[in-house]
Amino acid sequence: ATGNHVVVATGTASGKSLAYQLPVLTALSDDPRATALYLSPTKALGADQLRSVTDTTGIEPALSTVHPCAYDGDTSTELRQWARTHSRWIFTNPDMLHVGVLPGHQRWARFFARLRYVVVDECHAYRGVFGSHVALILRRLRRIAAHYGAEPVFVLASATTAEPGL
Repeated sequence: ATGNHVVVATGTASGKSLAYQLPVLTALSDDPRATALYLSPTKALGADQLRSVTDTTGIEPALSTVHPCAYDGDTSTELRQWARTHSRWIFTNPDMLHVGVLPGHQRWARFFARLRYVVVDECHAYRGVFGSHVALILRRLRRIAAHYGAEPVFVLASATTAEPGL
């Protein structure tokens, strides 16, 4: 809530997901135009997190306008168009962000102008050449968000980082 970037590193099954879901959902509830982006290295993890957020938004009336949505290689053209127009929390992966979102950022202007949070889950998975690639994508994302007047908070999450303070 203070606007600082943060790394959440805690053991498996310790509530890591809630540590970012609750602040993001609170921000989306407080500002009915705010948006968020979730990045996952695997489709299964992204689908699991989307399901969790969808379950939460389905029972809380204040969150009924969040419309969380997957945006990946299997997302139909119709759903992609709907997501750009209506979703306030997009669940995707770094490659889809790089290939399917950032190059057409003008079509995502509404989303980027109100981008409050970017969650990078399983951040320990981004190492080596792939890690360098993702780092450049995140820099590009920050530049594009800034172009539209947004300075999102980045929340990196890891359940397996041995010493996150180093």
